[in-house]
Amino acid sequence: MTYLITFTCYGAHLHGDEAGSVDRDHNLPGSRMLEPHAVRFSAASIAMNQPSYTLDQGRRQIVLSALVERCSERGWNLIAAHVRTNHVHVVVSAEPAPERIMNDLKAYASRILNRKGLDTPDRKRWARHGSTRWLWSRDNVSAAVCYVADKQGEPMALFVATDYGF
Repeated sequence: MTYLITFTCYGAHLHGDEAGSVDRDHNLPGSRMLEPHAVRFSAASIAMNQPSYTLDQGRRQIVLSALVERCSERGWNLIAAHVRTNHVHVVVSAEPAPERIMNDLKAYASRILNRKGLDTPDRKRWARHGSTRWLWSRDNVSAAVCYVADKQGEPMALFVATDYGF
């Protein structure tokens, strides 16, 4: 199976914020965001026990390297990955469920960042869950790669395989 997995940094997209947020009904690429909601935003802000986390250029490169390394170790086919300032997109083909892959990638990236000593080990880096989309056809995979590689603005830490493996 092939998946588009997206996860955000801790505090990057709080429900109800001015930039708009997503929920189960508003999480497709290009779909309409939820309207700002001051009460939801306030509740989400109060619930945070650490400041928002962002990835500078060095951290983005470390996270990208960790994604490539972990996929290789696990025998997963990493097709594309784009590490942005406040979120990560991955297109990967693998046997496990996408939620397991996402959790493994987040944990491994955190472990490598901890080894580099850039943050304290108790630093929250990632939002609790993320988005996991099943890509059922080659056209879906190609569209996801285009979205990850070309539709995110100026490339930051980007990986695109030369061969998708199918």
